[in-house]
Amino acid sequence: MIDDISHRILQILQRKARIPNVEVARQVNMAPSAVLERIRKLENQGYIDGYEVRLNPQRFNRAMVAFIFVEVRGPSHRESVAQALAGLAAVQELHFIAGPDRFLVKLRIAGTAELNHLLQEDIGHIEGVSGTCTHVVLDTVKETANIPI
Repeated sequence: MIDDISHRILQILQRKARIPNVEVARQVNMAPSAVLERIRKLENQGYIDGYEVRLNPQRFNRAMVAFIFVEVRGPSHRESVAQALAGLAAVQELHFIAGPDRFLVKLRIAGTAELNHLLQEDIGHIEGVSGTCTHVVLDTVKETANIPI
């Protein structure tokens, strides 16, 4: 379990990962060296997985989001289908979900032509895939990687 100060540091970093250490220290009333030590400890304990930059998808012609349910022929194909799907550059998230053998795939793509190509040529040719069901996102109300802490 982590204490209140470490909890506050995580909240600050989750809002703005690039915040200077000195500013984090000011916000939690600690010395910068002590804050840095806590952050390193939180990283080593696995509370912080990493830091990443969120790019604007529209600037890279990746404004369209689609979710695809990918049905798998059976448990023997699950691992190979997962590896093939994970290898596709347009796949942002890949989840094996409860219910029939299927994956939920989040794609970030340029448009319907790319979606069609992925469905017909890439996903459609993966050994062990028995079907797909695609949902195109019309509007995103909320999208975040933050977790409530």
